[in-house]
Amino acid sequence: MDPVTLTTDRLTLRPLGPQDIDAVYEACQDPEVGRWTTTPVPYRREDAESFAGTIAPEAWVSGKEYCFAVLDEQGRLVAVTGLMERVGNAREIGFWAVKEHRGQGYMTEAVRAVTRWGFEELHVDRIEWKAEVGNHASRAVAEKAGFQLEGTLRSGLLNKGTRSDTWVASLLPSDLGLPSQDAYLPAES
Repeated sequence: MDPVTLTTDRLTLRPLGPQDIDAVYEACQDPEVGRWTTTPVPYRREDAESFAGTIAPEAWVSGKEYCFAVLDEQGRLVAVTGLMERVGNAREIGFWAVKEHRGQGYMTEAVRAVTRWGFEELHVDRIEWKAEVGNHASRAVAEKAGFQLEGTLRSGLLNKGTRSDTWVASLLPSDLGLPSQDAYLPAES
């Protein structure tokens, strides 16, 4: 897919690339990013070069993952988010926010933009969010963005050699008033 830029009232979301290496490296020095994500710890400059310089751009071209740099009005990196390919017509959203820009609603705004784009342009029928149990900030973003908590996966995440229980939630096109590509038969009550 050709690169896409999304905009919201306060943000510009464009494909993550080599121009973001320095900002990604700096942001990933925050212990909270390493604690709650699968980023390497310690996070080295080579990790940022590989991720922003090669992995994210190549994944965009292949369609395996669409990773966005989230920029504020001043062009500063405030977050990274993306949709990763999953089984069937589904994607998983991942995200992390730069420490200095947390608590300002940027992450929720970006997640809403990316999920809507996923439904409207990629025609996915389900977007999942997963986070290690205890990551209350990520859960708050997901819930504010409209995700419905589905439960806890026991031993659902392997991160840095340790398995942990994982919250899982989903967002469907119908949650945003959009049509689904595939027929959906919800469970009877």
